[in-house]
Amino acid sequence: MWDFFPLGIILRFMPDNSSLQQGNIAVISALRKILRPLVKFMVANQVTYPFLINMLKSVYVDVAEQDFPVPGKKQTDSRINLLTGVHRKDVKRLRSEEDIPETRPMNISVGSQIVARWVGDKQLQNPDGTPKILPLQDQDEFSNDSFEGLVANIAKGDIRPRVVLDELMRLDMVELDPDHRVILKTSAFTPDKGQEEKLYFFGKNIQDHLNAGVHNLAGEKPPFFDRSVYYDELSQASINELTEMANKLGMEALMKINERALALQNADRKGPDNHYRMNFGIFNYNQQYDPAVENGNVDTNATGSEESPSA
Repeated sequence: MWDFFPLGIILRFMPDNSSLQQGNIAVISALRKILRPLVKFMVANQVTYPFLINMLKSVYVDVAEQDFPVPGKKQTDSRINLLTGVHRKDVKRLRSEEDIPETRPMNISVGSQIVARWVGDKQLQNPDGTPKILPLQDQDEFSNDSFEGLVANIAKGDIRPRVVLDELMRLDMVELDPDHRVILKTSAFTPDKGQEEKLYFFGKNIQDHLNAGVHNLAGEKPPFFDRSVYYDELSQASINELTEMANKLGMEALMKINERALALQNADRKGPDNHYRMNFGIFNYNQQYDPAVENGNVDTNATGSEESPSA
């Protein structure tokens, strides 16, 4: 039967190899940009290539099974093998292994909630919007007017306030003044200590930023807000000024989102439709650059604002 198809019709059914190849090049170029800082991070932390390959197999199988099902059909080892290229023997083994639940450490959960409540609850703010200095104790055990009451309202008795205080002091997020009042330090927003805490938020925030980008590139609606401003050919003095400006405006935006999100969460807890989560982040980065490396060729007219074309 194929002999009777005109050549033009047959060609229409053939894939456009040039556009397919061009698309793959763009995808691979984007992946290399994403992977380079991750590989740098992994090498610095002794995560080797063989270990990464084994972990990638597990992630590939999990993503294929969870995110690419066939409606009305059971996901099979063969189909996962077809989607991912992971050998069927490995697919079968990985699917039979028990998942390791990802849990948020108690100190991270309670600590982040305390900081969010402290800076977002108007009852805990001074008239100028800054966080109040809280007495360590209060006659009312569950009063938000004291640090212990704040912890008790959040932890619900699962962890003692003194333990939380010691942990926040270790992370240099709070301090005690001579009158035994607890002061929230500016370092609470960007703690320098606590590698476990920083790793947890590193993974969570990068994951959600990538989720937003993948959602937008897939053309799903509505798109997530994902924008950036890019300029080069700047002096160190200009970088210092823009960094200070970005830090100030970024913190103001985070504080406003946090305050509103806290109020909405308190209201939504009483309703049935409270199964959603959100993550809002702002980033700023600078370094010396080589135009040939940055753009693939020398480009002296690369200044201007840059937006994600997918959002």
